[in-house]
Amino acid sequence: MNKTSLTNNKIKVIAIVGATASGKTSYSIELAKKIGGEIVSADSRLVYKGFDIGTAKPTMQERQGIPHHLIDIVEPEFEYSAGLYKKDASKIIKEINNRGHIPIIVGGTGLYIDILLKNYQLPEIEANHNLRNDLKKLTKEELYKTLIQLDSNAAIAIDSNDTKKIIRAIEIIKTTGKPLDESRGKNIDNEYEIEWIGKNFDRKTLYKRIDERVDIMIQNGLIEETKTLLNKHGRIPNLVNTIGYREILGYIDNKYTLEEATDLLKKNTRNYAKRQLTWFRKNENIKWDIYPEKLKK
Repeated sequence: MNKTSLTNNKIKVIAIVGATASGKTSYSIELAKKIGGEIVSADSRLVYKGFDIGTAKPTMQERQGIPHHLIDIVEPEFEYSAGLYKKDASKIIKEINNRGHIPIIVGGTGLYIDILLKNYQLPEIEANHNLRNDLKKLTKEELYKTLIQLDSNAAIAIDSNDTKKIIRAIEIIKTTGKPLDESRGKNIDNEYEIEWIGKNFDRKTLYKRIDERVDIMIQNGLIEETKTLLNKHGRIPNLVNTIGYREILGYIDNKYTLEEATDLLKKNTRNYAKRQLTWFRKNENIKWDIYPEKLKK
């Protein structure tokens, strides 16, 4: 594989996408070793320092000496955004290309990947604090129902418990008067030549891998990590809204037994995987090893 296209001089980029627990990390590392690649993470939670076990962040040993970028770059209090991701990742891709290596974008955060590689332009909309204050008075169920009524497609891609993302989506939709997809412009020019690779398993296997991953997280100290993050940072939004920590916080607060928290974490992760695959199924350029048919509940 050449680092740039011979015909249009665009930067050659490989994108490896798919649901959580679909084997993206191990596949990307083996590929990087073979072709001289460097990995750029496209995961909205791996950017946060200390979010390790709960996000299945690859350890230094697991990275096998392959450079990984955009991991552990900000503290959890920081509100890292898709716009910042595009700016940072674009810069890193150019640096990797200039070194004569191939940038490999790896992750499951569809918005980050599309904004970076499909050249979406985020709407520049200032915060509407009056609207936000009104929305914060609603329950999670009422908020999510509001989003469904305004834009059912946007609701599919957002966790029903992630109030921050729901409020921002409602804010954009109400301000622009358009569905979320339409409010994200798209440039005609794209500076990348992209090879899209999709990693997936059949539903039964994927769910089994998710369940096994959660059990390993618990064994590896997810409870202790959550307590450490809680003591250091308090109940910040990025902690209480992140799958993995959210459920364990419920256990710490005695809302659930450990078994109930573990089962809930497995369920929420499976639902997240469904949302990821729903997002990526829209991209007809992805070459899947197993095509993600619509996952049933």
